[in-house]
Amino acid sequence: PLLREAPGATIIADVKSSQVFFDEIARMGGTPRMSRTGHSLIKTMMAETGALLAGEMSGHIFFAHNYYGYDDAPYAAVRLLSILSGEGPLSALRDRMPTLVNTPELRIDCPDERKFAVVAEVRGRLDGRPDVAVHAIDGVRVNTADGWWLLRASNTQPVLVGRCEAADAPALGRLRAELAAQLQLSGIDPAAVR
Repeated sequence: PLLREAPGATIIADVKSSQVFFDEIARMGGTPRMSRTGHSLIKTMMAETGALLAGEMSGHIFFAHNYYGYDDAPYAAVRLLSILSGEGPLSALRDRMPTLVNTPELRIDCPDERKFAVVAEVRGRLDGRPDVAVHAIDGVRVNTADGWWLLRASNTQPVLVGRCEAADAPALGRLRAELAAQLQLSGIDPAAVR
C-alpha cells in the first residue's frame, strides 16, 4: 500500500536485514536503502533521505508515511491489520516470500580495543576480490554467489556481530565457513560461527 500511494519512496532497513527486503522493495518500485544498525542512526537517515518507512532486524519499525517518523509497535500492528484487510491472510503474504535459511545474530567475543581493527582487517583482505561484493556501511556485508554474510563491531559490547543468509543449508554452511576463516585469520576464535 505505501508504494502504491508513494511510488519510488525511499525505504530503509539496517545492514542485518534480509536481502529479500531490499530486493522486494526494488521489485515493487521503491528505493531501498541500507543503514547502519541503531535506532538514532536510522532516524537520522530517515530525516536525511525523506524515507517514509524504516526498520531494523530487531523489530523496530519507523513510520513517516501518515505518521510521525518514530517506531511504535501498536501502530505497526494497526498498519499490518490494515494491509491484511485488503490483501488477505498473513500466511498468504508469507507464502509469497522466498524461503531462505539464515543464522541468528552471532555474537563473537572480541575486546573493545580490537573489534574495529578486526573488521578493517577483514575488509582489507576482501577488497579487490572479484568473487564478492563488499558493502562497508556498518562493518562488512559480503555478497557472494551463495548469499551474504556480515561482520560488524557491536556499538555497545565487546563483541563482533555476525550474520549469514543463503538459499539453502549447504550454501549457508559455506558462508559460515568463510566468516569463520576470516575471523581466524585475524586471531579471533570462530567457535560462535560454526
